[in-house]
Amino acid sequence: MARRYSKKASTDVGRAMKKRKSGTLKSGRSGRKVKSRKQAIAIGLSEARAKGKKVPKKASKKRKTSKKETAKKSKRKAKKSRR
Repeated sequence: MARRYSKKASTDVGRAMKKRKSGTLKSGRSGRKVKSRKQAIAIGLSEARAKGKKVPKKASKKRKTSKKETAKKSKRKAKKSRR
């Protein structure tokens, strides 16, 4: 099985984790201190991506259907069943 991340990318993540532990890692826009482990990993991976290292693309979020859309779908199903 092929390696998902390059070794250099994992060192970037490790560096971000060390910064988080020492309390010097800050988030991008707001500049607040990062407290969560997951956020530190995400920052490390995004920095590696920016440097052009082998890191897979960000996972796309699945969109939830709104209540209106689900209501329309159920209405259509009801009409089809009447026929």
